[in-house]
Amino acid sequence: MPDSLKASLRALFLERYAQFRRHLQVRLGSEDLANDALHETYLRVERMSAPESISYPSAYLLRIALNIAEDQRRDQARLLSVPDIEELYELADELADPARTVAARAELAALEQALQELPRRRRAIVVLARVDEMAHRDIAARFGVSLRTVEKELRAGLEHCCARLGRDFIQRFGPGAAKPSKQHD
Repeated sequence: MPDSLKASLRALFLERYAQFRRHLQVRLGSEDLANDALHETYLRVERMSAPESISYPSAYLLRIALNIAEDQRRDQARLLSVPDIEELYELADELADPARTVAARAELAALEQALQELPRRRRAIVVLARVDEMAHRDIAARFGVSLRTVEKELRAGLEHCCARLGRDFIQRFGPGAAKPSKQHD
């Protein structure tokens, strides 16, 4: 960037600083975010290389500040706040209950037993679809069967496991979705 353009951008930035700040505060809804964005904008102008001329320097500076603010917002959205972290600690304490751990282990053992009761191909289809999250068409290709066969085997396997665990089977997709299946007594 030519020094004269950089100098004129710097001068415009300083001259209209208050105006930029007000505009950003309204647009971003935060005085702190506006101040941070303007500070970073000034630093970026100092480091940048740009075309020989800029048609609308004021709009150019404002766009830089808005882009910086959006980047900062996106970065901060990924971070957990202190109340969020405290909530996770409390949740972890509740989940560490020894009785819940024993119950979960018993349920897992019952599921493993129910899976072992399934025919080999049906068990493999259930594991591939629900544990490995493999697409049904890929499972069909692996076993050389139709997509419909995979869906039937998966449904039969899940119904069996649900029955062994004393749970209702709820179909998530297709006709009758979200309705409990009939229990086989």
